Amino acid sequence: MEGQELPYVLIDCIGGKHGVYEDHVEFLEKHFHLISMKEYLENKKPLSEKIRAIYMWYHKPVINEELLQSLPNLKIVASSGVGIDHLDLHLLSSYGVKVANTPFAVSTDTADFGMALMLASSRRLVEGYQMAVSPDTDYFPGDWLGAEVSGATLGIVGMGTIGYKVAQRAKAFEMKILYHNRNRRNKEEESAVGAVYCKKIDDLLQQSDFVLLSVTLTPQTHKLIGKRELELMKPTATLINISRGLVVDQDALVEALQKKVIKAAALDVTYPEPLPRDHPLLKLKNVIITPHIGSATKKTRRLMMEDMTESIQAGLTGLPIPNEVLL
Repeated sequence: MEGQELPYVLIDCIGGKHGVYEDHVEFLEKHFHLISMKEYLENKKPLSEKIRAIYMWYHKPVINEELLQSLPNLKIVASSGVGIDHLDLHLLSSYGVKVANTPFAVSTDTADFGMALMLASSRRLVEGYQMAVSPDTDYFPGDWLGAEVSGATLGIVGMGTIGYKVAQRAKAFEMKILYHNRNRRNKEEESAVGAVYCKKIDDLLQQSDFVLLSVTLTPQTHKLIGKRELELMKPTATLINISRGLVVDQDALVEALQKKVIKAAALDVTYPEPLPRDHPLLKLKNVIITPHIGSATKKTRRLMMEDMTESIQAGLTGLPIPNEVLL
């Protein structure tokens, strides 16, 4: 783009809690003229017609109708990660704005993390660490036991890119793999990981030792796992959530864990995030909670940034948009 003015792209800020990573800025500024929300709000009149894309990192900047009305030449929003529940797709479409996300960039690390949660929960890793470092520990009890992962039955709810990569990893643990999905995978894909399709989620819940959630949050998956579904699970089963907190009825989950309806839960996502410090989930020993870090590696976050850059460039030049989110 030598000799041409770089396209103006709106970001929230650089650095801080939710800003664009400082070590990503040099790459981004080779392709875009970055405008922070603070700069935009202070110079709305000259900038409003220049901004043609929004680079949405950590769900920031927040996009609402007021912002869309103020950006008449906005063409595309690129959002980091897989989830799009923070975006009003119908509203964006009504303004002629296209949307892209980064599903493939995050899939490998998120699948790895799903396995990590399964192993940590089943082998009571956090409790074991606490015992090992406690000043009150004077011996390690011989009857302190976990549960096996190898050879157990894993039920994957949501067999998209992430769910399928979890299945590939679970196969190496010689797990029996069940899955429930809107659309059945083809026979070759099923055979490659030894996965068995469950048309009804109830069948999966009743048979699985571990139930792993990797669905997109939609009106159909909102509180997909509630009291009824938890009661269908084995009392020895563990629920693992690497999708979105609202896929699970959290109050029902607390009750199920307290009453030992299920054995344990391992959650990378909750609602809200973080949970209030007095939330009952934080007090239960049979729960592992991590701070939504499924894709949190340097390599993946840089790949997300590069994917978003590519999508914005395509959207501004009329080319097919990689990872375009369609209504």
